[in-house]
Order: sequence, then C-alpha cells, then structure tokens
Amino acid sequence: DSGLRFHYVAAGERGKPLMLLLHGFPEFWYSWRHQLREFKSEYRVVALDLRGYGETDAPSHKENYKLDCLITDIKDILESLGYNKCVLIGHDWGGMVAWLVAICYPEMVTKLIVVNFPHPSVFTEYILRHPSQLIKSGYYFFFQMPWFPEFMFTINDFKVLKGLFTSQATGIGRKGCRLTAEDIEAYLYIFSQPGALTGPINHYRNIFSCLPLQHHEVVMPTLLLWGERDAFMEVEMAEITRIYVKNHFRLTILSEASHWLQQDQPDIVNKLIWTFLKEETTRKR
Repeated sequence: DSGLRFHYVAAGERGKPLMLLLHGFPEFWYSWRHQLREFKSEYRVVALDLRGYGETDAPSHKENYKLDCLITDIKDILESLGYNKCVLIGHDWGGMVAWLVAICYPEMVTKLIVVNFPHPSVFTEYILRHPSQLIKSGYYFFFQMPWFPEFMFTINDFKVLKGLFTSQATGIGRKGCRLTAEDIEAYLYIFSQPGALTGPINHYRNIFSCLPLQHHEVVMPTLLLWGERDAFMEVEMAEITRIYVKNHFRLTILSEASHWLQQDQPDIVNKLIWTFLKEETTRKR
C-alpha cells in the first residue's frame, strides 16, 4: 500500500512455507547469506532489504520510518509474496520489527525467532533503570541529529562501519566466523551509495514516538538467540523477555558470540533454528 518497491533475495521453491528474514543496522539482506543457503531445502527463504536500505526504496522524510510503517511493510510484503503466514526471523533492529509484527499480526506468524534483541517493552523498561544499557544505546540519541551521524560513518573510508564488524570491542571475535574481505566489500558497496545511510538512520529518528507499546503479549512459539559478547545489548534483557511470551519460549545464550550472531556462529545458529522449527510446541495454558 505504501507504493514503495522492496528488494529481496530468495532461495528455495515457491510454494514451500515462507521464512522471512529481517536484518539489523547497519546491514542488508546479505547478513542472512548463511541462512538463505541452509533453510532453502524446506522453506521459501526471503531476505528483505528493509525500507530505506540497500536497493529498497528510501522515502526522504523521517516520518516515513515510523514503526507503524515498518510493521505494515511486513504485512504487505507477506501478501505480495502470496502468503498469509510465515516463520519470522529478525536480528537487531529487524528483531524489534519482528517482535512488533508478532504482537500486532499474530495470525501471520507461525513461529518467531529473534536474534539479539529483547521484547521491545523489556528494552524500554530496562534502559530507564540501567544507566549501563543507556550508555550502550547512546547511538540512539546520537542518531537524532540531522546529517552528522551519516557524515561520521563516511569518514576515513567508512572506518566506523568496518569497525562495527571487525574491531575488538564490537566485532566478531576470534572464535567466530569473521567477515571476509569480500563480505566487508559488500557492506561498503551498499552503504557508500549516495544517501544510503539516511534511510537506515531515519529508522532511529522515530523510535521515541513509537515506544512504549500499547500491546505486549506474544502468543506464538518463540526462540530468542543471544550472543553474550554483544557490545550493544545487555544479556540480562534476554531472560526478562520470557515474561511477555504466552507460549513455548526458548532462550539460548552463546557465550563466545558477538552481536552479529547469525554471521558469527552460523552453524550453531542454524542448528538451533532447525531444532526449534521441528519441535511440536503446545501453547501455555
């Protein structure tokens, strides 16, 4: 309904059950490359470029990036692909969107899998009580400034962007599956296009108008995967998330893994997802 054109990469035959993958910041469909290959045997796997990212259209006004718009995008995309339900997987900001889709359109999500992002209500409540998380989420406030955050990312041949994935503080550690030179090049190619950072940062420029939530409950089976060495999200939020899931809830914390979990430990992540998908789960009474 938005009139926007969305870019996605798909694997697996049409007609198989849909698995929809939502990336985080600053990423694009490519962050799911390991999962596209892994799950195509049994699913139609679709990795989106979210609104404003990569080859998807990027409206110029920040109002076009409200969470309501992002949730509606997922509903519209599902219908455009010819489906009425899916397995929904989100990482980081895509995890936030996945939680909200599951809350607002529960009939569309058969199983929910979120990677390194807590239930949005946990996030907003925790951040107010824990200054340490407030500091880790400081970039949310930095991103409220016009144009300057985009400029910071471009300095010194996108040093900040590269550092997010490769530095000792925030990147994939030595026990992880590090990004190759080609992987880094793919990220640089996408984000070095003119204006390519404004859409992604605009997502954050609306967050304070959308939280806290009116509705909270998640009613489908839910898997939360968490890299304990996440530099941006405190692991305590993962366990608290259990309160809001009124169905089977499984939490797995990987001790040596970073924020970029599905790229950092793809084999383990894929195995955990398969186990969860194969489980027959019954709703909590």
